[in-house]
Amino acid sequence: MNYWGYHLILDCAAGDIAKVTDTDHIRSFAKELVKRIDMIAYGEPQVIHFGQGDLGGLTLIQLIETSNITSHFIDHNGDFYMDVFSCKSYDTKTVIDTVEEFFSPKTMRVSFLTRQA
Repeated sequence: MNYWGYHLILDCAAGDIAKVTDTDHIRSFAKELVKRIDMIAYGEPQVIHFGQGDLGGLTLIQLIETSNITSHFIDHNGDFYMDVFSCKSYDTKTVIDTVEEFFSPKTMRVSFLTRQA
């Protein structure tokens, strides 16, 4: 069956604090991930700091021709939450391997949804 979309959801705990709080590192990650999963970036990745205290952290938004990659990184503990959604299929293992390489989370909960209206 063909699906409209493929949605990978990663809940990652205790990533490398220096990396999850580094705007340039997160931008580099987004650009590399787009290449590795054979997508076409629509503009540059946006990385913006939101929130304060335990809620503060960087948010990544990378539009891709077939949808988006978003992540929310928490400053104080290195946790982060990532979504890769695309109507073009991609290799989820490549995404997971790239996340591990760039951020070294201690644990990762993986969910994958196929989307069809």
